[in-house]
Amino acid sequence: MAKCDFCKKPIPAGTGKKYIKKDGKILDFCSSKCEKNLLKLGRKSRTTKWTNEYHQLKEGKKS
Repeated sequence: MAKCDFCKKPIPAGTGKKYIKKDGKILDFCSSKCEKNLLKLGRKSRTTKWTNEYHQLKEGKKS
Protein backbone atom coordinates (compact mmCIF):
# COMPACT_ATOMS: atom_id res chain seq x y z
CA MET A 1 0.00 0.00 0.00
CA ALA A 2 1.41 3.39 -0.99
CA LYS A 3 1.69 6.37 1.33
CA CYS A 4 0.84 9.96 0.50
CA ASP A 5 4.02 11.95 -0.12
CA PHE A 6 2.63 14.96 1.76
CA CYS A 7 0.64 13.77 4.78
CA LYS A 8 2.13 10.23 5.01
CA LYS A 9 -1.28 8.56 5.35
CA PRO A 10 -1.77 5.16 3.65
CA ILE A 11 -3.62 5.34 0.33
CA PRO A 12 -6.23 2.59 -0.17
CA ALA A 13 -6.02 0.63 -3.43
CA GLY A 14 -7.92 2.23 -6.30
CA THR A 15 -7.86 5.75 -4.85
CA GLY A 16 -5.51 8.73 -4.86
CA LYS A 17 -3.43 10.35 -7.59
CA LYS A 18 0.02 9.87 -9.06
CA TYR A 19 2.03 12.88 -10.23
CA ILE A 20 5.13 12.33 -12.35
CA LYS A 21 7.66 15.16 -12.41
CA LYS A 22 9.85 15.99 -15.41
CA ASP A 23 12.88 14.39 -13.75
CA GLY A 24 10.97 11.09 -13.44
CA LYS A 25 10.19 11.25 -9.72
CA ILE A 26 6.76 9.80 -8.89
CA LEU A 27 4.66 11.47 -6.20
CA ASP A 28 1.57 9.80 -4.69
CA PHE A 29 -1.24 11.86 -3.17
CA CYS A 30 -4.29 10.76 -1.18
CA SER A 31 -6.34 13.87 -2.01
CA SER A 32 -6.31 17.07 -4.03
CA LYS A 33 -5.76 18.92 -0.72
CA CYS A 34 -2.36 17.26 -0.31
CA GLU A 35 -1.50 17.74 -3.97
CA LYS A 36 -2.25 21.48 -3.90
CA ASN A 37 -0.39 22.05 -0.62
CA LEU A 38 2.79 20.47 -1.97
CA LEU A 39 2.82 21.45 -5.64
CA LYS A 40 0.86 24.69 -5.95
CA LEU A 41 1.39 26.28 -2.54
CA GLY A 42 4.86 24.85 -1.87
CA ARG A 43 4.17 23.99 1.76
CA LYS A 44 6.24 21.61 3.85
CA SER A 45 4.43 18.78 5.62
CA ARG A 46 6.52 19.38 8.77
CA THR A 47 4.97 22.83 9.26
CA THR A 48 1.40 21.98 8.23
CA LYS A 49 -0.60 21.24 11.38
CA TRP A 50 -3.01 18.60 10.03
CA THR A 51 -0.34 16.16 8.75
CA ASN A 52 0.97 13.08 10.53
CA GLU A 53 4.57 14.24 10.16
CA TYR A 54 3.82 17.47 12.07
CA HIS A 55 2.29 15.53 14.97
CA GLN A 56 5.19 13.06 15.09
CA LEU A 57 7.66 15.93 15.36
CA LYS A 58 5.57 17.57 18.12
CA GLU A 59 5.54 14.31 20.13
CA GLY A 60 9.30 13.93 19.70
CA LYS A 61 9.96 17.43 21.05
CA LYS A 62 7.85 16.85 24.19
CA SER A 63 9.90 13.83 25.26
